[in-house]
Amino acid sequence: MGKEERNTYTIQEEEIGQVQIADEVVAIIAGLAAMEVDGVSSMAGTSTRDLISKLGKKNLSKGVKVDVLDGVVTVSLSLNLRFGKNIMEVSSRVQEKVKAAIENMTGLSVADVNIKVAGVDDDTEN
Repeated sequence: MGKEERNTYTIQEEEIGQVQIADEVVAIIAGLAAMEVDGVSSMAGTSTRDLISKLGKKNLSKGVKVDVLDGVVTVSLSLNLRFGKNIMEVSSRVQEKVKAAIENMTGLSVADVNIKVAGVDDDTEN
């Protein structure tokens, strides 16, 4: 199997070396930050990603797309929200949390955090 192509971004360059970060790391940071917000039920992904996660391979960047250009990040998240939660309030909190997490952990600047509400989960179904 071929090696997966990953983009990396230099976030620091000094005399003793440089620090690079993979785009998937930025995506994982965004996904974890979004999941910490009350009202977010799960990340939504493609059916292929959903199948892989059911087979036991955890994909922490599921439902996250990251673009980095000249140190500026644009994030797109696909989320499932909990039934009964205000979509605008939850989305706003997710945007703030994701922006802060990426900027604090990487030093990159976040221009946009776009949210797609892919579904609503009813926690009462068991």
